Amino acid sequence: MAPLRIPNRTARQLWLTAQGLARTPTGALDVLGEIQRLGFVQLDTIQVVARAHHHILWSRNQNYREPMLGQLLADDRSIFEHFTHDASVIPMEFLPMWERQFRRKRAELDRAGWYKNLPDTDARARIKDRIRAEGPLSTHAFDSQIEGPKAMWTRPPHKLALDYMWYVGELATSHRVNFTKYYDLSERVFPQDLRASRMSDEDQIDWLCHAALDRIGFGSAGDIQRFWAASSAVELRAWLARSQESLQLVEIETAQGEWVTAYAPLDIEDRLSALRPVTSRLRILNPFDPVIRDRNRLSRLFGFDYRVEMFKPAAQRIWGYYVFPILEGQRFVGRIEVKADRRASQLQVMAFWPEPGIDWPATRHEKLAAELERMRRFTGVESTVWLT
Repeated sequence: MAPLRIPNRTARQLWLTAQGLARTPTGALDVLGEIQRLGFVQLDTIQVVARAHHHILWSRNQNYREPMLGQLLADDRSIFEHFTHDASVIPMEFLPMWERQFRRKRAELDRAGWYKNLPDTDARARIKDRIRAEGPLSTHAFDSQIEGPKAMWTRPPHKLALDYMWYVGELATSHRVNFTKYYDLSERVFPQDLRASRMSDEDQIDWLCHAALDRIGFGSAGDIQRFWAASSAVELRAWLARSQESLQLVEIETAQGEWVTAYAPLDIEDRLSALRPVTSRLRILNPFDPVIRDRNRLSRLFGFDYRVEMFKPAAQRIWGYYVFPILEGQRFVGRIEVKADRRASQLQVMAFWPEPGIDWPATRHEKLAAELERMRRFTGVESTVWLT
């Protein structure tokens, strides 16, 4: 049987629907439900407008406010923090399927040269003893110093130890204060019934791969593997080999008019039948939004080439330090550089670039102004000012 063919416009619609961006971002708010549907939400320290994790959730429901995530983490214990492709919050109910990831990170870090100054087992045990006796502690509770020259990513020994034990699951994030992480013993953060649950590695990989495909709607083997970044290419190929009966081969039309083979869930035709038109709402998305994060997929589906440039020297940037993609309906129509200057109580528009070939009539500018106004209210500043 020939693979099911999915035209580009429908593929975009399916992807945005799976990622919660096809509907208007209003209505009843279920923050935990949103994280469950996404699978995880990436954490990031940079706060040009709002930190990435808050912006991502706000983009899907604009009733979201920043304290809500901390409540799920510290009070409800319904999410935990760990490493997917980057530091992320993950639904706590996924913990049994994440156990091998702790072991994978231990194996990775034990052979990583940049952990060569890691305090030894006894020194790490003393840090854990302090946390056991004093309760959750941040890196500021310790005072070991960096020896030798300081490089950009150099960390003092106690920070290396705390992070190592966090990666391998000996410690967990208890809560955060102004984004400063507080570490606690994992047995005091992770529920006992979930910690005691045991799944084979193969069952964990099966769950992770099916869960990834469910959340992206369709994808290549690489797309599936990169979603959680919790399995190897070899493990992914083995999963594909044993999962053929639960997968549907499809062909996806790219924005460039090419057809590429991908995998989809068996209910792909039901998902396609259930699709509804994508909202015409214009939204300013975060650079680390799940729809933006995989740059190759973004280019294939939308013909939108985007790179983050905050780590590049200013002279090497094409656009700017922190540039937000602008999504309207199911296409990207521009980019904008915005900054929340909380001291001046202003949302400042630093620069704006329409996408080539996209007209910007007055109606589209009005939509952008409305989105900036919503963003202003979200950040709590008093006015929006165009500096460009």
